[in-house]
This record gives sequence, C-alpha cells and structure tokens, in this order.
Amino acid sequence: MSTAHQDILALLAEDVQGGVTTRTARVKWVIVADQSLGPGLVANATACLGAAVGAALPGLLGGEVADGSGQSHAGLPWCGCPILGADAEKVRALHAKARTREGIFVAGMSKHAQASRSYEEYAETLGSTPAEELSYYAISLVGPRNKIDKLVGGLPLLR
Repeated sequence: MSTAHQDILALLAEDVQGGVTTRTARVKWVIVADQSLGPGLVANATACLGAAVGAALPGLLGGEVADGSGQSHAGLPWCGCPILGADAEKVRALHAKARTREGIFVAGMSKHAQASRSYEEYAETLGSTPAEELSYYAISLVGPRNKIDKLVGGLPLLR
C-alpha cells in the first residue's frame, strides 16, 4: 500500500469516528469528467472510477443500513462525491498535476479503457502508450480537502 493510501486511510478513520458531515470531512473525493462526452460515457466512466476508489479506499464506504421495513441496503460513500465538469485538456492536465501531489489518490478512466474489449487488451494498450499521450474521459481524486480544493477549485458541477 502506498504512503498516499495510508495517509488517506488514517484521515478516513478519524473522520468516520468523529461523525463528520460531507462538508466538514478532512477527506474529499471528487470525479472530474470531460463535459463534452455524452451521458452514457460519463455514467460508465464515473461508475468504473467509483468501483476503483471503493476497492482501493474501502473506508469511504459506510456500512449497510436498514430501511424502516428492516430491508438491508448496501453502504454508500459517507463523504459524498461531486461530479465536476471540465474540457478534455483540463481533465488530462488535472490528472498529470494530481499525480505529482503527495497524499492524493488518483484513478483515471482513459479513452483506452473505454475502447478496450478485455482487461488484457486495456493493459496492453495502456502499457504501450506514454503517459503524455493518454486522454481521460474522467478522473477520480481523493485526498485532504485543502489539496483537492486547490486542484479543482472553480470547476462547475457536471449537469
């Protein structure tokens, strides 16, 4: 596990134990999507990124909850996850910039991932493409609120 993961997990544990709200949590999770994409591609990219983040940082997910009839519902992210919009170049630049920041978890849904028909094909294509040539449909950033806010400040909610 990377140092960034460990730092984020420590903040998550403190926030969960403190019963903080989404606006007061020290950890922030955002997804930034290419706003020129159609809703299907954005939905797919954000769902895949949510799965990647949930696997890497399970502390972002609350436990199961029961409704008034006693039926169980799967845990959802307790910290929220706004979906922000930017143009394709801004998404790519944010990905590159975030990867240089200490303590931030970064996941990206590249065009290669969307176009691949198997995980093996995706891995091969990604492995032969230099980082500066990748373009992203969406990226997910998790880290200390102040660091995430500095990266994405001013970006609008995707509507």
